[in-house]
Amino acid sequence: MIISSIKFEYLRYKKLGEGAIEQIPDDGINKVFGNDNNSIAVIVSHISGNLKSRFTDLLTTDGEKIWRKRDTEFFQRNLTRKDLVEKWNVGWKVLVDTLDGLSDKDIDKFVTSRNQELTVIEALNRSLAHTSYHVGQIVYIARAIVGKEWKSLSVPRGASEIYNLNPDKEK
Repeated sequence: MIISSIKFEYLRYKKLGEGAIEQIPDDGINKVFGNDNNSIAVIVSHISGNLKSRFTDLLTTDGEKIWRKRDTEFFQRNLTRKDLVEKWNVGWKVLVDTLDGLSDKDIDKFVTSRNQELTVIEALNRSLAHTSYHVGQIVYIARAIVGKEWKSLSVPRGASEIYNLNPDKEK
């Protein structure tokens, strides 16, 4: 019940990110606003790298893998939509495959991340918060790029009463 609830929340944020990415034009994937900021391509690279590192061999190896080059995830890049979606899906697949292999009996087991010991539930909560933070950045950037053509990914402004009659985004 706990693992399935966490998986559900992860997948809700995955869908939210995908809904934002689908709305941006191809030339918006690598767009950077201001100095020292990240494009959607960079954020996707970071999310994917983080999920792959944290969830590959979750129960047996440190979450910060020696093969991960975190700093390079933040290098500006020029990804095609195909490359972006592929990178996105690779990280999420590692996460989902790992969650599918866990049960609620595992939540009190210990794992490490950067040599810090955490319970599985603590590691999952930390990762879910981290991932949702970055998905929020993707949505914010995508919305700025799309402008007035943006299609709401949640309850549209002025539509709360109608939405509350059938809150389908909650399931």
